[in-house]
Amino acid sequence: MDNGMISQIEKARLYAEEPERVTFRSLEIHFDGDNDAYHITLAQEGWRCSCQGFETHRICPHIMALERLLRPMLPLPPLPYAPGQNVVSDVEKASRYAQESDRIHVRAFEATVRGLNSDHEVGYGDGNWHCDSDSFRRRGVSSHTIAMERLLGGMFRVKDEPAA
Repeated sequence: MDNGMISQIEKARLYAEEPERVTFRSLEIHFDGDNDAYHITLAQEGWRCSCQGFETHRICPHIMALERLLRPMLPLPPLPYAPGQNVVSDVEKASRYAQESDRIHVRAFEATVRGLNSDHEVGYGDGNWHCDSDSFRRRGVSSHTIAMERLLGGMFRVKDEPAA
């Protein structure tokens, strides 16, 4: 391992320790709920979830769990509770889901990572990473992609894993 790669790993550690350096612009998630699998997206317009609770209340435990896990990296404030929503049950379920991150599979995202010297655009989709940094262009990996892997833990979908 050369000094350049060691430097990338050190920067990645620093970035992962400061998740507020990351801002998601878009996010696509497969979420294994208790009763079914759901498709969740975050875009400029806000959150969407394919579950009935979201269709009814515009908030659900799946999104609430993601807001807990990803809060410092989200561009939007948490969604408010809705009239008629079973808040106690949804909060309990969201709390449990946030502790069971193996239910969450990141399929794609686009984010900005504020680096030490400049901002960089980082993304993931179809099992592939991309980043606009010179180090990524040279090596196919960068401190930004390594940091995102650390921040999102085991939530990445493997290329040949079936999609829902």
